[in-house]
Amino acid sequence: MWQRIQTLYLAIASGLLVAMYFQGYQTPYLILWSMALASQLLALVCLKSRTLQLRLSNLAGLLLVGLQIWMGVVFFTSEPRPLVNMTYVFPIVAAILDFLASRGILHDELLVRSASRLRASKRK
Repeated sequence: MWQRIQTLYLAIASGLLVAMYFQGYQTPYLILWSMALASQLLALVCLKSRTLQLRLSNLAGLLLVGLQIWMGVVFFTSEPRPLVNMTYVFPIVAAILDFLASRGILHDELLVRSASRLRASKRK
């Protein structure tokens, strides 16, 4: 399980989101945050179905980009600017890690398909 680099990407991204939770963000962010974390954790567990894993990691990345945009808009439009925290960049870093994981999952899927095509050609 841990020998695949995309599993490590998904685990690190999940850790970043869990760290965001303990910083005490506002309630409206929790909806997108929880959906992204759930899809990341589900993608982390679904090792047998690479297509589902690919779709879930892409979904988590898109949700995190949306969360980052929403946090940026709220930050720049609020009049008394809140203090900048290091965890403000965690969603975009986690989204980058999700897209890197998606790339690794796609590479594995293409490798398995080519190997099965070679096995099928040897049987004929």
